[in-house]
Amino acid sequence: MPGALYGVKIIDLTRVLAGPFCTMILGDLGAEVIKVESISIGDETRGWGPPFVEGESAYYLCANRNKQGITLNLKNEKGKEVLKKLISEADVVVQNFKPGTLAKLGFSYEEMKAIKEDIILASISGFGSHGPDSSLPGYDYIIQAMSGLMSITGEKDAEPTKVGVAISDVLTGLFTCIGILASLQHRNRTGEGQEVDISLFDSQLAALVNVASNYLCSGIVPQRMGNYHPNIVPYQVFSASDGELVIAVGNDEQFKRFALLIEEPTLLEDTYKTNTSRLQNRKEIEQLIQNKLKTKRKDEWKELLDQNGIPNGPIYNVSEALHSEQAKSREMVLNVNHPFIKDLKLVGSPLKLSKTPIEVLRHPPLHGEHTEEVISKLGYSSSEINEMKRNKTI
Repeated sequence: MPGALYGVKIIDLTRVLAGPFCTMILGDLGAEVIKVESISIGDETRGWGPPFVEGESAYYLCANRNKQGITLNLKNEKGKEVLKKLISEADVVVQNFKPGTLAKLGFSYEEMKAIKEDIILASISGFGSHGPDSSLPGYDYIIQAMSGLMSITGEKDAEPTKVGVAISDVLTGLFTCIGILASLQHRNRTGEGQEVDISLFDSQLAALVNVASNYLCSGIVPQRMGNYHPNIVPYQVFSASDGELVIAVGNDEQFKRFALLIEEPTLLEDTYKTNTSRLQNRKEIEQLIQNKLKTKRKDEWKELLDQNGIPNGPIYNVSEALHSEQAKSREMVLNVNHPFIKDLKLVGSPLKLSKTPIEVLRHPPLHGEHTEEVISKLGYSSSEINEMKRNKTI
């Protein structure tokens, strides 16, 4: 069965993570995605390793399935001609060059509109198309620093800490995907394309959600709290007799059940009855709970907490998470056919659609793997393609 975006054609001029992650999602949803890379090294992440598997970096493999891959020299006039033909047949172009670079190559939004009137151009950058920082490079780590995220991540008395994955890139990829889907819907209704301008900085500010709202409403600058929650108690890491677990009590009724479960009558006193009062008495509550949790193993507590509807969970490492029974049942690790890698495993899609399920129909493409196939479909002959090779157009 065709995917939900069957018939939508995407020209992917992105590299590294935010853009490729976005276009991979579109490819997972059934869109035809043509990834355009430079003829030299291609996407920088091809060299970001180890680990490498049969010459392919794990980093590159994580965000490039369900795409065709071609190489194209966009500084070459013939290369520009090929890109124009690709755009003329496309619905969406996604790019993450530094702002202004694509326009210098002759592919501004207005110039693309002259090629395809209803084209949608989605541009990803560090700080957006305008503003005092718009010319600065956009690296995830820098965005985590400048967005305020690092200022609230880590232990109170330790240095600011980045999140363990490039979360600003991932969020930006998701926001870009949403913008593209909305633009396609707008075009279906009106026949008009549009520009989608998404920045890592804006995306990460938006993702501060309640923490940003806390500041805007109170004027109090949020601080690092480690594993504590600024608004809820208890909502943190505790130690059982054999290791750590997370307990997240979300409301007063849950707290009452929790107090009864761990058999700590002090917690039932009026002093701790509401979340507001618990916030005011955080230290005392934590100590009472910790003394009780030390009396049993993690698995014993999990069984009891689950039975009583108290949100909790063990702290898995990455291997434990990916090999968990829950991950298996949700098909979150996929075996993907690859011409060189015998046992390629990729993280599955979280999108579970009943009528148009996600399928991995294409492995992450080798550098330039589909160049001749794609370009020949544009009407170029074998001799013209060979000439492009000689002239380093492809």
